[in-house]
Amino acid sequence: MKPILNAFKTYEIAPRGWMKKQLEIQAESLSGQLYKVWRDVRDSKWIGGDAEGWERVPYWLDGFIPLAFLLRDEEKIAVAKKYVDAILAGQAEDGWICPCTEEERSSYDMWGLILLTKVLVVWHGCTDDERIEPALRRALRNFYDRMKAGTTVVDRWAKARWFETFFALTWLEAQGHEDWIGELAQMLHDGGADYLTFEEKWKVPLNKWTFETHVVNAAMAVKGESAGAELRGLKNDAIPEKIWRTLMKYNGMAAGIFTGDECLSGLSPVQGCELCAVVELMFSMETLGQVFGKTAWFDRLEKVAFNAFPATISEDMWSHQYVQLSNQIACERFWSNPPFRTNGKEANIFGLEPNFGCCTANFNQGWPKLVLSAFARSARGIASCVFVPAEVNTEVNGVPVRVVLDTYYPYRDKLTYTVCAQSPVTFDLDIRVPAFAQTMTVDGEAVAIKRGFYTVHREWSGESRVEVELTFAPKLVNRPHDLRTAEYGPLVFSLKVENKKRMLEYVRNGVDRTFPYCDWELSPVSEWQYGFADGALEVVEHELQDSAFAEDAPMLTLRANLARVNWGYRDGFDNVCAKTPKSRKAISEPISVELVPYGCAKLRMTEMPMVRK
Repeated sequence: MKPILNAFKTYEIAPRGWMKKQLEIQAESLSGQLYKVWRDVRDSKWIGGDAEGWERVPYWLDGFIPLAFLLRDEEKIAVAKKYVDAILAGQAEDGWICPCTEEERSSYDMWGLILLTKVLVVWHGCTDDERIEPALRRALRNFYDRMKAGTTVVDRWAKARWFETFFALTWLEAQGHEDWIGELAQMLHDGGADYLTFEEKWKVPLNKWTFETHVVNAAMAVKGESAGAELRGLKNDAIPEKIWRTLMKYNGMAAGIFTGDECLSGLSPVQGCELCAVVELMFSMETLGQVFGKTAWFDRLEKVAFNAFPATISEDMWSHQYVQLSNQIACERFWSNPPFRTNGKEANIFGLEPNFGCCTANFNQGWPKLVLSAFARSARGIASCVFVPAEVNTEVNGVPVRVVLDTYYPYRDKLTYTVCAQSPVTFDLDIRVPAFAQTMTVDGEAVAIKRGFYTVHREWSGESRVEVELTFAPKLVNRPHDLRTAEYGPLVFSLKVENKKRMLEYVRNGVDRTFPYCDWELSPVSEWQYGFADGALEVVEHELQDSAFAEDAPMLTLRANLARVNWGYRDGFDNVCAKTPKSRKAISEPISVELVPYGCAKLRMTEMPMVRK
């Protein structure tokens, strides 16, 4: 099937308001500076150096390219072009494009190629570069020929992530059909991992590393075969829905993601989730929302994007965690066995490349691709899919049209659309109806809350406005282990634990960690052992600002009544709280506390009990 919603070209989309500010912070910090400060990008084999020549440059370009073009940053566009030029120049006569010797080809993990093909499609979406189609066609035809001859085998990471090739294969097929494209798609499907057979392994976590339970593989697999729906004739999202529900049922976290530190880790609020899994899950949801047109995927996307993603990156975006926890009372190095299932001792500190550097390169795609999902082309017009401030400049039925969304959502309930048409043109403006909204009005008229889009059908001429207002109800949501989480709309709220930061500057394995791209430990300096005294929640609005996830100035909080409990620590640790409190009995009178958005709290208690008086 063809996608229900079609993505606009990158140059047709522009960020606005707080979303533009997030991209600017990203461009000024680690994402925008990696090519200067991090050897695996600066000196990569992909551009003729001697550093890593596999996934890190493609991971970084996957986010850096749209970031540069969304901000119209000519300096960074030139940097991106330098990397793409070098990669294309390195392609061999037979089509092989990855940076290794002839002798190394047979053992090269083809995930590097699979990821690069996706990046080249992203570059074309920004530039319409005429070099991309022949380069991709030659590279993937070489992949096909080698697989057919048995000189290349899809195993290890390529076997786990085979379906990511379908972005390039589908794009190539649209440019011009060749029989080998469909044959390669089938070969990859037949030789790749079948995630539906892994479901039993997802139900009981083990302290054992496997490809089948690796959290990033699982996050990618949510879209799985749907990435090639058009090539393989898939009709609905029953498979991704089944995979998603199984992962969340047995491993779900309050912030809309699932645990994996580094493999699936169950339902404990003190097991973590890898940052790569967060951004890959966002991309899976963006893909599924467009392919099948179901707003449920955009609802889920917003929950992850507005909570899990900003929570695991510092406000200035110079540092990040490898894993985040729902109940995270400290981010410190562990001196003996860490509490994670397979991660190392530094996995939840903030830094340049804690645990592994994959997230350093890969987290860059989060915000840019979210902006690109704000609007999509629908069958009869334009769909507003994700409520971030942005605009699209395009043509509808040959008429230049501009649609702008100005909003402080999710901290405010108002969406203002401005539609500009150079001449009269009739089309639909489809506005997503969030499943978590209680009421919705369009230009003052109440509309039914039901899954799908609300359609504004009219002839547009000149400048018009559409005002949408949403209402949400704060609520306590049941979590495993008889705990509760406070939510409001797409936002999850936490008790913020005030922290003391300790800067770590050092050199390891030739990688320099110097301010601002150094490491940080965060230690608690306020009380965290609380539970909900009752179910009362009050919404408190604060001053609006461009920094959407400011730690010390959230734009929205929830006032709740909390009481102290004897929670205690996980056995063997003094910086990890127990999975559940030792006692749920109140040991203090209730106090009024303002819970902050999950994404604004680096140390936090998110899942808490109802206390017994």
